[in-house]
Amino acid sequence: MPITIDAILSLKSLAKSVPGGRALFKGLDLRVAPGEFVAITGESGVGKSTLLNIIAGLDHADAGSVIIDGARLDRLSDDERTLLRRDRIGFVFQAFHILPHLTLAQNIALPLVLQHVRANEATARAEALLDAVGLGGRGVDYPKALSGGELQRVAIARALVHRPALILADEPTGNLDPDTAARVMDLFVAQARQSGAAVLLVTHSELAAAQADRILRLTAHGLVERHG
Repeated sequence: MPITIDAILSLKSLAKSVPGGRALFKGLDLRVAPGEFVAITGESGVGKSTLLNIIAGLDHADAGSVIIDGARLDRLSDDERTLLRRDRIGFVFQAFHILPHLTLAQNIALPLVLQHVRANEATARAEALLDAVGLGGRGVDYPKALSGGELQRVAIARALVHRPALILADEPTGNLDPDTAARVMDLFVAQARQSGAAVLLVTHSELAAAQADRILRLTAHGLVERHG
């Protein structure tokens, strides 16, 4: 029987322990609707990045399930999980992960190349997103010519170019100074909302978290909603 999709991301009773047996979290439940922006905060070492890796299918939970766009990860093969990441998930990382030997346009178009989108369409979509993030006309530049804030704008464009259902962002402003971080975060929120993707943001930044529809705190006993 097919799964009814009323949430892009659904986590049910997730549990994860570290080597030695210490529980990072257990009984973790979460639903994120299309177009919803959810921020997850928490102390260092509580497992925020681990949770994102589990959602992305890069790590395995000890118990529970992850359902993305109707697909339950633990019922997919490795190849199927890879295709799901490629087609349905966008990533924004603290460390940018921009490839230095590719131009900005080539970096942004990379998810489309992996999907075998025609070269002229991939280039056009990359250039359109460069315009959207304030880097129009710089598609032929290489990453070494950019500041940290500009590199993060390229990373945001790359995360959106293939129109994913879910965007996972891991401390996307952590390496930026406060003013640049604020500008990048405003851009990220605007572009993500325009795309209609569900967004899950992991952050220590109260400024970044404040832009979310919901703020949740990760604890050893799951997620606790923050108010105010």
